[in-house]
Amino acid sequence: MQRSYCGLIDLKSVEENLVIKGWVNTRRDHGGVIFIDLRDHTGLVQVVFNPEEREIFEAAQAIRSEYVLEVCGIVKKRLDGTDNPEMSTGKIEIVAKDLTILNTSKTTPFKVNDEATNEDLRLQYRYIDLRSTYMQDNLRFRSKLFSTIRNHLSDMEFNEIETPILTKPTPEGARDYIVPSRVHKGSFFALPQSPQLFKQMLMMSGLDKYYQIAKCFRDEDLRADRQPEFTQLDIECSFYNEEDIMHLSESLMQKIFTELIDKDVTLKFPKISYKESMERYGCDKPDLRNPLHLVDISDYLVNTDFKVFKDCVNNSDKRIVALNIPDGSKLTRKNIDDYTDLVKTFGAKGLAYFKVEDSNNTDTGISSPIKKFLSSEEIDAIIKSVQPSSGDLIFFSADTADIVNSSMSALISKIGSDLNLLKSGFEFAWIIDYPMFEYEKGTTNLTSLHHPFTSPVSNDQDFNDQTLSRAYDLTLNGNEIGGGSVRIHEKSEQLKVFQALKLTDSEIESKFGFFLKSLEYGCPPHAGIAFGLDRIVMLLRGLSSIRDTIAFPKTQSSSCLLTEAPTEIDLEQLKELAIKTNKPKT
Repeated sequence: MQRSYCGLIDLKSVEENLVIKGWVNTRRDHGGVIFIDLRDHTGLVQVVFNPEEREIFEAAQAIRSEYVLEVCGIVKKRLDGTDNPEMSTGKIEIVAKDLTILNTSKTTPFKVNDEATNEDLRLQYRYIDLRSTYMQDNLRFRSKLFSTIRNHLSDMEFNEIETPILTKPTPEGARDYIVPSRVHKGSFFALPQSPQLFKQMLMMSGLDKYYQIAKCFRDEDLRADRQPEFTQLDIECSFYNEEDIMHLSESLMQKIFTELIDKDVTLKFPKISYKESMERYGCDKPDLRNPLHLVDISDYLVNTDFKVFKDCVNNSDKRIVALNIPDGSKLTRKNIDDYTDLVKTFGAKGLAYFKVEDSNNTDTGISSPIKKFLSSEEIDAIIKSVQPSSGDLIFFSADTADIVNSSMSALISKIGSDLNLLKSGFEFAWIIDYPMFEYEKGTTNLTSLHHPFTSPVSNDQDFNDQTLSRAYDLTLNGNEIGGGSVRIHEKSEQLKVFQALKLTDSEIESKFGFFLKSLEYGCPPHAGIAFGLDRIVMLLRGLSSIRDTIAFPKTQSSSCLLTEAPTEIDLEQLKELAIKTNKPKT
């Protein structure tokens, strides 16, 4: 008899003989009758063992939670008053006629679907945690996302092509995971941070349109939205420019949102320059659902005597900003102290503020500990620039641009959440006009803001931190979900970038010689983008951790609690690899 699925049985099946298989979710004894809720990936169904079926009933007495069963029985409508509206199958039950215990189970360290279970325990027993409705729904959503992507790109005549996992170390902004070679002793492969150079060389081959759902690896410090191994959608197209990639990405997002969460998205996402984003939001990942934004007030304070502000005026490395909080005068002293503590974690010295009791009267309508240090003209100019309403509160920050931006962007996010200011739904934005380079802290050495294969807007000048690139990032609700660029396709331009990064001729040859050679053989203009699929699943499912989108994730210390990886390697194996460890003393 063909298997039926627990959660799909309904009144249409009454009086049918069915076979179901799954795990025991709960077991109950009531008046000599045994009730079991049997669970599979579709849901639960109640199974009844009556004492009249003596042999089966006695076997059922041995059943415990998480036993694996096969049950043959008849579907019956539940008696009036015994329906369970909490179950999709709550109007029916299965009266057991045959029972096979396929496997027993030890008492599990936590109950399946117990939301209060500690995450470390969940990860240690991930095979049990994956039985939960929560994790199964997340992984099935992830699977559907991948199918949607593949179908959409296939319809657009893209080629799905795999690139190597064992490859050559290349600088992409993070540390590589290194793999020793047994055959070539003393030499090492690297696990790819991305398929960057391979996908560019595929464009040189004439394949025109490539994609890959690629596994990538980065040995970097982790957060809730990062993993040492992650999955990205990699796209590259010959003869495409920025607008082509943006249009392609927008159509893909529309397809994903329509099919997976039944929401329509506008086919034209707003574009914000990197400079504007940093000035207005303090970051390059603005959450456009949040109405809060920064106002630079440095120009109104050029002659101020207030030392905190004066030290930042006419200093290109510093800025003074205001942040208006609608109805913020209701914030308590404790609220303000808590927000002050938040910005201090980013290096800020504190928060100054105006309580705007009457926006039309700056003489008596403003209360603030710093009011006495500012002239009436300066106060008027600030109010005119910020444009608060009566009852608002204005926070001020004055420091280096890095500290102001990082602390105030965090404050914007925190207050937006605390005061329920965020609009519902999803808000996309393209961040464009990124600097090509930035200076390494404390030096005059340039480093790539994205990666060194990004094309500059112009190649007619000497490169510096003001040089703009043809890079673009796609953000969603304050999270970067994708990033890409138009690539360099000429050897001379690529060499110029490497030289700007102060790579020696020997470094260029050893690291990129194979790639530079490929640029000499008719490389077409090309562009691409990569999307973080783990992060997209997290956002679309409304999850707080990227680990809940991955079947077997790592912890924030890059370890696997399930397998206890990483582990030490046998000395004989190390000898075979010509590796000697220098284990730090504990």
